[in-house]
Amino acid sequence: MGERSGAVSPVGTFPLQLDIDSDTLASCVACGMCLPHCPTYRVTGEESASPRGRIALMRDVAERGEADDAFVEFMDACIQCLGCETACPAGVHYGRMMETTREALATQTRYQPRLRRLAYRALGMPRLLGLGSRLLGLSQRLGLMRLVALVGRARPFRQLAAMTASLPRVPVRQSPLTASGDDVWLFTGCVMDAWMRDTHRAVQSVIEAAGAGVALPPAGASCCGSLHLHAGLASDTRRLARKVMAALPGEAPILIDSAGCGATMKEYGHLLGTDEARRFAARVQDVHEWLAARVDDLPPDASDADSSTPLQVAVQDPCHLRHVQQAHLPVRTVLSRYFEVVELDDEGLCCGAGGAYSQQHPEVAGAVRERKVAAIERTGASVVASANPGCTLHLRAVGLDVRHPLEIVAEHLHAREA
Repeated sequence: MGERSGAVSPVGTFPLQLDIDSDTLASCVACGMCLPHCPTYRVTGEESASPRGRIALMRDVAERGEADDAFVEFMDACIQCLGCETACPAGVHYGRMMETTREALATQTRYQPRLRRLAYRALGMPRLLGLGSRLLGLSQRLGLMRLVALVGRARPFRQLAAMTASLPRVPVRQSPLTASGDDVWLFTGCVMDAWMRDTHRAVQSVIEAAGAGVALPPAGASCCGSLHLHAGLASDTRRLARKVMAALPGEAPILIDSAGCGATMKEYGHLLGTDEARRFAARVQDVHEWLAARVDDLPPDASDADSSTPLQVAVQDPCHLRHVQQAHLPVRTVLSRYFEVVELDDEGLCCGAGGAYSQQHPEVAGAVRERKVAAIERTGASVVASANPGCTLHLRAVGLDVRHPLEIVAEHLHAREA
């Protein structure tokens, strides 16, 4: 399975109560249709690293009321891409079973150590996250992490240096975004706003090109809770969801340019179980969904567009857009207005990013990525569009030119105006 994520689990067998009813666990008939669509199974070949294998482990733990270290390993090693749900003929809700299982581990064991919990909590503190990001960017430029690796002999220092070495170059300074109206909200999030604010800037410009004014959220809506939910920290996700809902009042659409954030915010109704949350979730749209319905409002293509703009764009579907939101086709609608869209031949297989997964399981994530890179290279396209920051950074790390779809569109529109 590759190296562990660093999660601290109890040694040996330990009590664990899974709040998953028997009918839900029995919904999987172990047909195996999920196996070709599971990235961890394809890399490892282990039955327990497949959706049906993990469900069998859940069923055993639910019946016995106890688990062991191997159970924690296999649950932690799931990328949660949910390609299995798209392929499943029985409509098994694997994703919700996995969320419930990880929440049980996080609340009943030491599955998520204290230091990692603190890191997740910082995502909801924009000032602290901004300061930490600027310090990280500065340390990258000064080579301080290499110094930490040389001086610090203890394992935590080596792990910290290795993790930061694989991160993208974090900006030290960023100019603020400026609201232009109140037709739609543009959700900016936490890490993406701290590290990739220029993506938001490009997205805002395309929304405005379609004739809408953009409102920006206050600091209270700084994190959707997606990464927390993946980690089993569902109570933190619910807390952050309430803050986001309070910060984005009214009836205006809430547009998301990060597939992971959009998938979680569309689930607020399920997570909180209130009518208010369901109404809020109904306002949430991936930005491409909103634009696809208004694609004719975008400026028409022009024959004198800048010749350096690529004619072919390969589309990599983030799992949370394709399998969770099932909103990947609008990306093609928007891109097709200006470019020739090139499809990958891998049926939407995961790229291995998985939020924080690539940092916690780099070997497996790297092996999964190799398959995606091969599919991209087979297209012959020089530019790749991906509507999720994690996927973008994970694929950029191996030298691919990967950009948010609307960054590519914004560049094209700017070239027309120049």
